[in-house]
Amino acid sequence: MSKRRLARETCLQSMYSSDIAHLDSESVIASFQRLESDLDEKHFEFYRQLYTASVGNIEKIDGIIRSVSKNWDIDRMPAVDRAILRMAVCEMMILSSAPVPVIIDEAIELAKKYSTDKSGKFVNGILDNIARHNNLIK
Repeated sequence: MSKRRLARETCLQSMYSSDIAHLDSESVIASFQRLESDLDEKHFEFYRQLYTASVGNIEKIDGIIRSVSKNWDIDRMPAVDRAILRMAVCEMMILSSAPVPVIIDEAIELAKKYSTDKSGKFVNGILDNIARHNNLIK
């Protein structure tokens, strides 16, 4: 597994922890810094940046998700799917740290690995709509 994917997985776990347990960002980052020895400094910084930006822009990110998910209230989405979507939207729209198709593919793989059988398609549909509505892909 690539270090960047591991950083995204760590971010997903952090987003989920924050959402479910209502933990503050600094506590989450500190706990993952102690636990995640497989991330070198560069990739730990990517994780920290992605997590901090996702949590810090959650209202904006949720608005973007809501704009394309007319039949799904974000609060009723499975927590793992919600975390994946928030993280991917942040990476696509705020950080612009990788090509959009790569970000979408990574999010789909995380959904397949950590959520339900249908989550990959669900995440793909939402992220593809966001990318198309914002002219991020052709």
